[in-house]
Amino acid sequence: MDAAELERIRSARGGDAAAFRGIVETYSRPLWRAAYRVLGDPAAAEDAVQDAFLRAWRALDRFDEQADLSTWLYRIAINAAIDLRRERSRQARLSGALPEDLDGQVAARSTAAGPHRHAFGRQLVDRAQEAIAELPEAERTAILLRHFEGCSIAEIARALGGGENAAKQAVFRAVHKVRAVLGPLMEVSRGETA
Repeated sequence: MDAAELERIRSARGGDAAAFRGIVETYSRPLWRAAYRVLGDPAAAEDAVQDAFLRAWRALDRFDEQADLSTWLYRIAINAAIDLRRERSRQARLSGALPEDLDGQVAARSTAAGPHRHAFGRQLVDRAQEAIAELPEAERTAILLRHFEGCSIAEIARALGGGENAAKQAVFRAVHKVRAVLGPLMEVSRGETA
């Protein structure tokens, strides 16, 4: 972290709203992209980012100055987006509506194949979202940054505050765990189409 960013953090901790506004202006767009990848809805992503900055403001005194601010903010934003997705899914189940999918494309592809395919696609997306939400924080951050944000391993390593080998392992473990959860669904689908 550079000296100017560290000074902004210290000023914001002291109650300087303008210093925190500078942090918000610097990180709003990248955090919105990460939240959008989780939620698939621009307005919901905006809500998640606002919640993330509110959480960050409240927790600023607990930020470790040795850590990377972007890593800390990404984790907060991804967790806020996942929390919002869970809440929306819970509300959708209560109302009987289906929640949105991860990338905005599964529903369109599965609808073209008929209602059975649409229902299966929705079930697959829901289960993938649940599996990602259940991952440990580092693995959840790694898989979202790699497969939804398109970040390089070096960028993920910086975001996680570790080395590239640790970032690769986090991505590998996350993908392996999500595939393990989705495997039984895929087997059922193959059995039904055979």
